[in-house]
Amino acid sequence: MPVLLAIILANVLISAGSLLGVVTLSIKAAKLQQVLLLLVAMSAGALVGSAFLHLLPEAIEAASALPVLGTALIAFIFFYLFENFFYWRHCHRGHCDIHAFGYLNLVGDAMHNFLDGLIIAAAFLTTPALGVATTLAVALHEIPQEIGDFSVLLYSGFSRQKAILANVLVAMTAILGGIIGYMLHDSGLNLEALLIPLAAGGFLYIATADLMPEIHKEKNRAKARLAFIMFLLGIALMAGLKLIGWE
Repeated sequence: MPVLLAIILANVLISAGSLLGVVTLSIKAAKLQQVLLLLVAMSAGALVGSAFLHLLPEAIEAASALPVLGTALIAFIFFYLFENFFYWRHCHRGHCDIHAFGYLNLVGDAMHNFLDGLIIAAAFLTTPALGVATTLAVALHEIPQEIGDFSVLLYSGFSRQKAILANVLVAMTAILGGIIGYMLHDSGLNLEALLIPLAAGGFLYIATADLMPEIHKEKNRAKARLAFIMFLLGIALMAGLKLIGWE
């Protein structure tokens, strides 16, 4: 399969997650919250596993360890600053300006999805296997995020139809990011050498700063243990891809 086609198809798959809001319409809030916790836990594991087992080793093979790890660290710090100073965070709980936050959430997601597209392009341009692993990790992260985004938009005053449409339009920025990433690669820029360690740092930040704290909020010990099992399952999924030759 041509690399550009693989990049586009991967990002279309990621963008299709924006339609998951439709599924939530028939799910009661309590049930949805239980499912979200498990998805968040599995997503966190997949992101950590992808960073340590796929992205960082692949980047270190192409360059020395110190610049790669330094770039990942810079990305981790950047994500922290961006989230704190520009409010790139879902309003899971607490009080906020719901009307403004709905639009701010869309802007943040558009930037996030565009970066996902660039990252997926860089991964496929390195090896098809790394592209598959990265796409899977991003998809597992996007599932709970898209459901959460839909809930945030409803909470901020969007109708269900407008919330679904807004989510779909914003999700399509991932496809744009993938195409631009491919075009930059053809221009001679070594995009993957920069974006892969950046992706690793971003994945680690999202997992440790945003997703895992949500798991820690669970007070029921049985549910917390199940969430930890799902976290390990996410890591195991990435390890399994490594072991069967997706590298």
